[in-house]
This record gives sequence, structure tokens and C-alpha cells, in this order.
Amino acid sequence: MPHSVAAHLRRLVALALPVTAAQLGSMMLLVVDLLMLGRVGVEALDAASLGRVWVMGTIVFGMGLAFGIDPVATQAFGAGDDERLVGALGNGLVLALFASLPIALLWSGTGPVLGLLGQSPELSHQAHVYVITQIPGLPFFLLFTVLKQHLQAQGIVQPAMWVTFAANGFNAVANWVLIFGHWGAPALGVAGAGIATSLTHVVLVLGLVGWMHRQGLPRRSWREVWRRGLERRGIAELARFGSPVALQIGLEMWAFQIATLWAGRLGEIPLAAHTVALTLASVTFMVPLGVSLAAVVRVGNLMGAREHRDAQRAAWVAVGLGAVVMAGSALLFVLGRNLLPRAFTPDPEVIAAAAVILPIAAAFQVFDGTQVVGAGVLRGMGQTRPAAAFNVVGYYALALPLAWWLAFPRGMGLTGIWWGLALGLATVALLLVAYIARFGPGRRGIMAR
Repeated sequence: MPHSVAAHLRRLVALALPVTAAQLGSMMLLVVDLLMLGRVGVEALDAASLGRVWVMGTIVFGMGLAFGIDPVATQAFGAGDDERLVGALGNGLVLALFASLPIALLWSGTGPVLGLLGQSPELSHQAHVYVITQIPGLPFFLLFTVLKQHLQAQGIVQPAMWVTFAANGFNAVANWVLIFGHWGAPALGVAGAGIATSLTHVVLVLGLVGWMHRQGLPRRSWREVWRRGLERRGIAELARFGSPVALQIGLEMWAFQIATLWAGRLGEIPLAAHTVALTLASVTFMVPLGVSLAAVVRVGNLMGAREHRDAQRAAWVAVGLGAVVMAGSALLFVLGRNLLPRAFTPDPEVIAAAAVILPIAAAFQVFDGTQVVGAGVLRGMGQTRPAAAFNVVGYYALALPLAWWLAFPRGMGLTGIWWGLALGLATVALLLVAYIARFGPGRRGIMAR
């Protein structure tokens, strides 16, 4: 018997709350870096922001490949197929290690790349230091992502939340010691923030593996998991699902990274203001991202159990929930536009510039929540390609050309960049909603019959 809307909502919220908390915890690792480096100076804040451009713009492809485990694991769990579930875990871990190698190579060229993209030599050098100190922790972050998604596919969401909370405490202390030079350590500035982040990624993996070991998970020995992980067919399946996800997330991420590079061309103050607004938007984005990940689990589990009508209803409940929570974030941005930036910097010029663009960020919050949940629904279905195509249209055919034209030829500066991004999010969201309505899980159930 199909579940009611209220029942779907309760199940989604039960999944989404711990997942959101874990995502916020992951985001806070970066926010703490920016909060502490902002006290070092505007230059250190800008360097970390530019370093983040290259880190997120490259690691996102490894994360996308790791997310290839989602449709396989969720549907395997829904169908009660333990063999396939364990095989997906091993394949995901192996794929994560392979993906870390080219990403590490790209990170080693951070400074020259940023220089070629028009950033100042001084900021490019500091950003380079910030990034290369994070290379040792890179494979651990991707391994943690796979482990988290594997547990999430089974509805096990609280362990990652608690591990992430603990890691945040470790990261805050490590940042305080290494950035400012406490407890006899040298004051390393941006390098200290990078080292702290790298160590924190190791803590994340150790914490989650330790919990799994105590719970008797996975349901096979780790030796069996790694052996199954080397099976080429399984790796190819995860790569087939994960590659479009990597492309989709990468296209979205790079739209915002390009915007950050353009903000850097406008000067130190606009870049710092852009960093503050984008960081705040990224924090609020973690809430619908948690809903999106819950939607992956619900839709995937229900499709694995061949309950297609229920999967369609769960999809719409998730999309509506994502839009509603981001409407609240939009209101927060408007009301707190003069107060929120003060958490990042005492500089009055940066605060004033950020206050101008926060209402624009508020304007696209609902679309941001809708598009990320819509993409999660498609991932649970195993339909990972359409979202990538929609991102090409929304961001690269519309948003970025408009953002450039408004910011530079029209002379609107930072506000022009943000209005262009708003258009991109609105377009992608509408396309995803239309796709779910026409080709969603319920429609696939009709076709199956």
C-alpha cells in the first residue's frame, strides 16, 4: 500500500536531519578556516578563497565518482541484495583511491594555474601553499565519502554525523594551534590551515571505520571488500553512474568557481565580499543537500523494492521540502545582510559590499534547494545524465555569459555576477522539475508494466 505524504515526509526528515548535520559539519571545516584566516588579514582570507576555487573545482570530480555508489547501493539494499551492496562498497573505495591521484597532481600546480587565470602572484603563491598542504589528506576525504554513502544507502546516517562533529572539534583546535602558533607551534598562517584540514580528513576515516568495526560492518571481511573492489565490471558500473554525477556537480561547481575568479579581477574587497556571501550560501545549501541525499536513499530503496508509485510521491515530497527550507534561508539573508558578514571580517568595506549581494543570494535560494533535491531524485533513479545536460544549459549557455556581460561591459561589478548565477539556478531547477514530472519514478513504473 502506498505511503501517505505525511509518512514520506516523516521518513525523509528522519534521514535528512542527521545527513544535513553531517554535511554542515563538513562545510564547517572550511568555514572555520575562513573565520580564523579572516583574523589574520584580508589577504589570507582571499588566498584561502582562491585555493578553495581549485580544491573544490577538482575534488568535485572525485566526489562525483564516489557518488556513483548511490544508485547501486540504495537499490541493492532495497532489493535485499547483500552481495551487490558489499561489492559496491569495495568498488567505490578502489575508485576513490584511483581518483585521488590525478586530483593530487592538479593540486600540485595550484599557483601556476591561478596565475594563468589572472590572479596576482602574491595571492596565487599563498593559495598554492594552502592547497598543497592538503594533498596528504585527499585520498582519506574520498574514502570517507564512499563509506558515508555506503552507510547512507542503508539508512544508517547518524554515525557520519557524530564523526563529523568530532572532526570539527579536532579541526578547530588544530587550526588554532597551527595558524596562530600556540602550544609552542610556529604560526603557519594559510599553511597551518591546510595542514589542519589534511589531518582532519584522516580523523574522519579512522572515526567511521572504527564505528563500522564495532558494529560488525560491512557484512563481509575488509579483505573480501577490497578483493571484490578490484572487479573491473563493478568499477565500470560505478564509473558509469558516477561520471555523469561528477560532470553535473563539476559544471555547477565551476560556474561558481569562475564567478569567484571574476570577483578576484574586481579587486580585494569585492573578492572578500563574494567569499563571505558564497560561504554563507554554501552553509545554507547543506540543508537541501541533506534532503537531496535523503531523497537518493528513499527513491533508490523504493525503486529497488519495485514500489514506483511510492518513489514518485517521495520524490515530490523531497522537492517540496527542499524549496521550503531554502525559503527560510532566503528570509535570513535579507534580514541579516548587515550582521552575518561581521562573523567573517571586521573590515567595514567588505561588510558593506557583502550586504549588497546577500539579498541577491536570497533570491535564488529556493531555486538552489529545488535543483539539488531534483538531482538527488534522479541519482536515486540511476538517471545521472540529464542533470549534467541541464547544468550545461543553465550555467554555461545562460548564467555565465549574462554574469560576465552584467559585471564588466555593463559595469555592475559583483552584483552583475550574482544576478547571472541566480538565472542559472532558476533554469536548472525548472528543467529538473519538468523532467521528474515527465520521466520520474512513477512513469518508469508504468513503463515497466
